[in-house]
Amino acid sequence: MKQRLFPLLAEAIAGAMAGYLGYQLTTYDVPLALVVACALALYIAFRESLHQLRQAPHTVTHRCTVPGCAFTVRLTRADAVENRRWQEIAAAHPSHT
Repeated sequence: MKQRLFPLLAEAIAGAMAGYLGYQLTTYDVPLALVVACALALYIAFRESLHQLRQAPHTVTHRCTVPGCAFTVRLTRADAVENRRWQEIAAAHPSHT
């Protein structure tokens, strides 16, 4: 039950926030097409932020050990073998960006 409740709650929260901010835009006489575009963008941003927060306790990030290299790997719910494999890949990848 808990697994199915969170997505619905996240959708409701994201929809409420986007709707409220969209309503506030209409009080400033912003054109309807722009209000809809902004509200949809905010809805997606809020929904994805809530999804990322939910996954955060189960997420591990591996970074390249070379100073200045921006290579990162983010894993969610990976087992120990997969986690170790990606840790080694991040430490020894050939292209340092």
